[in-house]
Amino acid sequence: MAIRTIRNLGLVFAAVLLVIAGTVACNQEGETADAQVGQELGQNQLAIEGTVKVVVGQYMFVPEVRGFDIVVPGALMSGELIDLVDKEIKGTGHFTPDRPSILVPDELEVKDESGKFTPIFTKSEEPVLVDYMSTVQRDEFETLEKIQYNKAENWEGKTQVKVFGRIESTENGKQIVLTDEKGDDVGTIILDSVTDFADYYIKKLRLFNEFWCYLNVKETVDWGTRRRTRELFHADLLFAGLF
Repeated sequence: MAIRTIRNLGLVFAAVLLVIAGTVACNQEGETADAQVGQELGQNQLAIEGTVKVVVGQYMFVPEVRGFDIVVPGALMSGELIDLVDKEIKGTGHFTPDRPSILVPDELEVKDESGKFTPIFTKSEEPVLVDYMSTVQRDEFETLEKIQYNKAENWEGKTQVKVFGRIESTENGKQIVLTDEKGDDVGTIILDSVTDFADYYIKKLRLFNEFWCYLNVKETVDWGTRRRTRELFHADLLFAGLF
């Protein structure tokens, strides 16, 4: 337990360092411009300006827009959303009190090779967030700890749980590798599906390889296979994060 606690504290410390680094990286001129635009836009509206680093489904991560996950509903004027990765964009967006971490663009422009910004998106519909999971929802998940392959009662009969583990890709898909207090592998959870929201956060937090994984528990692996491979049960991954 002590090692797990130290590990979690290390994740928190690393996350804080990332936030500080991102803040320092922003130049003074950009911060002043954003503040001026924000005042002009009014309540619940923000300027969007920066370089797209991650796109999964309708979710987009722009590090300069700190504290927000950007959701782009509908199609772009040309191309796909994934085409914006590593490109500079600017525009305006809004958020709502019920989902304060989600920023929905009202309009976006993309910088082309000549350095000119051209319109690429105008909002024509509201986003449908079928896989979005708030912190309030995540609080309802039961924590599973000290899982052992020969004690299926730890997870059987439970619907939604969270575990701390390492997400790996195999030829058959993704899995979560669980470790004990000494750091030794003790079992794996087979992921039948991964939501766009979970995959987005895995890519967004690319500097980390261990996460709190929020799962829908499915069927248990049969005893013979479980004893031989330490594969524990099947699950759907709904969210993966540092907390």
